[in-house]
Amino acid sequence: MAPADLATLVTKARGGDPRAVARLITLVESGDPRLPELAGLLAPYAGDAQVIGLTGSPGVGKSTTVSALVTALRAAGRRVGVLAVDPSSPFTGGAILGDRVRMQEHATDPGVYIRSMSNRGHLGGLAAATPQAVRVLAAAGCEVILVETVGVGQAEVEVASLADTTLVLLAPGMGDAIQAVKAGILEIGDIFVINKADRDGADATYRDIQGMIGLAERAPGQWRPKVLRTVAAKGEGIDEVVAAIDRHQTWLREHGEWRRRRELRAAAEVEHIVVSGLRAEARQLGGGTRLSELAARVAAGELDPYTAAAQVRDALRGETPS
Repeated sequence: MAPADLATLVTKARGGDPRAVARLITLVESGDPRLPELAGLLAPYAGDAQVIGLTGSPGVGKSTTVSALVTALRAAGRRVGVLAVDPSSPFTGGAILGDRVRMQEHATDPGVYIRSMSNRGHLGGLAAATPQAVRVLAAAGCEVILVETVGVGQAEVEVASLADTTLVLLAPGMGDAIQAVKAGILEIGDIFVINKADRDGADATYRDIQGMIGLAERAPGQWRPKVLRTVAAKGEGIDEVVAAIDRHQTWLREHGEWRRRRELRAAAEVEHIVVSGLRAEARQLGGGTRLSELAARVAAGELDPYTAAAQVRDALRGETPS
């Protein structure tokens, strides 16, 4: 792909061309050197797309819930994008589960774009490329973007920094009420969805989560997380979830939280880009030799890690190491 083709691809993606969208996301995932140029082309179209994050332990029915939400959103006439972040294959680095296989009913709908992304070992339940992939889908005209995390338990809270509204999925009989507290999930959830609510124990899970939410301190006017029940496999309770998402979106805008969350997201993204660039530069110092030498001295007890880090910073600044 020639550099001049980026603008053409963005134009085609803006027109809803799924192949152009796929190529742009692949470019983002691969860390193509032209990513800064692409980001510049996408910036004017980042827009007002609603970003909905879905997280929860493996087996709670995240993909089934996403599929049901897509059905409900499409019935309301909204264009939908789905980013399903899967764990990486240890051999290929690709996505293992492939959520598109589990959402075949939407495969031929031109108003839906579904993409499985490998997390490539990135912690936090997301892939490092997820924020830019969200920008691609927003530029392609997706009004709602659903981001499904890996489902890795206590490390998947990063989705809250990316999403406008975070849905935490729970299921009866999995001890999720306790796990939610241990993982810090209660702090990130805007809406709690007890899926598979036709199973024994659903009422107890509902009461546990409601009780824990009730114990949290909130300032006047602060959003109180909603707790809903669904049977996603049957489509039951999904309309109520969509309504709760819309109410939360309205609350965000009325209380200035929409802009605040967007600015925090942008700050985190910029910080990540800066840190990643500095890390790459540090590894390239003297072909990696100087960093290796410093690491060897730290390991041998000849140098402390803070002094070594200061020397790396001096080298990055072009200063003579102290």
